[in-house]
Amino acid sequence: MRAYEEAARLDALRQLRLLDTSASENFDRITRMAGQIFGLPIAAISLTDTDRQWFKSRVGITHDHIARAKAPCAEVAETTQGLVIPDLAADGFYANSPLAQSGIRFYAGAPLITREGHGLGSLCVLGAEPRTASPEELAALTDLAAMVMAQIDLQHAVGRIDPVSALPNRFRFLEDLDDLARDTPGEQRFVVLLDLARADQLNALIRVMGAGYIETLVKESARTLREQLGSARTLYHVAATQFAFLSAPGATMPGYLDVVSAGLAVSAAGSIARFVTTMAAGIVPVTLGAIRSQEILRAAHSAAQDAQAKDSLISVYATSNDTEYRRNIVLLSAFGTALEDGASLRLVYQPRIDLGSRRCVGAEALLRWNDPTLGDVSPAEFVPIVERTTLAKPTTAFVLDTALRQLAAWQACGVSLPLSINISATNLDEDGLVAAIAAALDTHNVAPDMLEVEVTESAMMENSAQSLARLEALAATGVRVAIDDFGTGHSSLAYLQTLPASVVKIDKSFVDPLNTDDARSRTVIATMISLSKKLGFRVVAEGVETVGAVDTLTRMACDEAQGYVFARPLEAQDVLPWITRFNGDDQMPPLPHRKAA
Repeated sequence: MRAYEEAARLDALRQLRLLDTSASENFDRITRMAGQIFGLPIAAISLTDTDRQWFKSRVGITHDHIARAKAPCAEVAETTQGLVIPDLAADGFYANSPLAQSGIRFYAGAPLITREGHGLGSLCVLGAEPRTASPEELAALTDLAAMVMAQIDLQHAVGRIDPVSALPNRFRFLEDLDDLARDTPGEQRFVVLLDLARADQLNALIRVMGAGYIETLVKESARTLREQLGSARTLYHVAATQFAFLSAPGATMPGYLDVVSAGLAVSAAGSIARFVTTMAAGIVPVTLGAIRSQEILRAAHSAAQDAQAKDSLISVYATSNDTEYRRNIVLLSAFGTALEDGASLRLVYQPRIDLGSRRCVGAEALLRWNDPTLGDVSPAEFVPIVERTTLAKPTTAFVLDTALRQLAAWQACGVSLPLSINISATNLDEDGLVAAIAAALDTHNVAPDMLEVEVTESAMMENSAQSLARLEALAATGVRVAIDDFGTGHSSLAYLQTLPASVVKIDKSFVDPLNTDDARSRTVIATMISLSKKLGFRVVAEGVETVGAVDTLTRMACDEAQGYVFARPLEAQDVLPWITRFNGDDQMPPLPHRKAA
């Protein structure tokens, strides 16, 4: 067999994904029947790989493969012709083959041939005694080999046809892309991925209408899209509510964008869910053979997700956007590992200063991450990503446990230093949040009023009723609650009055203008401080960086401040020495607790 023919044959075999798969009764039944027809104890469905004969099904054989060299099934695969060897020991070629040496004397095999004419292997029967094969036996063996191929085709179709849309699925899409890349390398195409709806829209539809409605939507969309593409083009169903197709050769970007846009409009207008779903398309320019098919599909999916967020509802794949998403995934994966080993995570502590006494009266615990590979990763980068995932809960647990352990250690040195930690909107969704915090306080023997929990306005407003209930339960334990980044959210005055918080932390963006002569900005922050105090809150200014800002905040009757003008976040071992120097204490007494609001 010529090299290119053998390469094509092996490619056809591997595309079927049969090698090294589990046994199947559907195949074993045919193998047993072949042995029974010949009255022989040994039969097999033998597939000819590069250097072995691998048995998809076997009767009377203990091993799952033999060497391809001098295996009769290899000859059957290469020639696609049936083969009968009455006596291997008397055959000039096979007399010294592994089969003959193992005691096999008789062999009969019928070829397993694909529709394209590639020989995959053989359905064979073997015996320990020489014999001949009757025409009836050989005809039956040929029929059974055809049944094997029918079963292979059936399994292949089941694995590559979506049962809902009856369209070729993701596996077929990837295979066809690979085939195109092999047949027409360098050809320019566009891959289009059409997304029928956003995830939140699908969830709402399933909740109200049921999963059957989604299937109806998919079937209807498949029919509409097939009509638009025509019989000469293939539409693929690559995910639950996503379809993909390739442009015809020679398409150019400006014109093709118009084509996709028009098609999208037609599909959306005819959808049964047109008023409650958003249909969008991602487009990826492709040079066939230049990039792996899996990567092309991933890029198309990424572009479609970008499109869902755009008014135009069409997005061309952008490497810059993809780089950001890849970075996020890398960060999440590495951060999950960091949580498991704990070695690259630590807390630092930024002092909080009472502006009346100019003494340190507490600190905020801040998470820091120094990854062995990524290096120092800014909290501004990793915290917002982590907060949107299931890693939020174990992250808060790590911060809480580490902060309370450190607080207990300082208490053992005779220093009572109240600490604040940050929690996210995801944490407020946890049923066991309050119990977990109470248990941690008990474990470390720390009084509840030594801990303050900071929550942003936005986090509170995401599920206001539930958040309020959680915070009220938390405040009832004696833990202090602070509104973080005050002024950047959307809470109303009526809502602020209902919060069980005792502290308001004014965001740095309002503090920065104090370094300028902007009278309007000064009026804004003075009003925020005055209003907060009248509502019963203790006010803390964040991000204070100049002595002038400290003096202005003091005149405005702000209670506390924290920022670089006093200290950058300190390592745990540096906190007590710093407080001793800052407070001017020769022997540091217990620090005063902050006043209750």
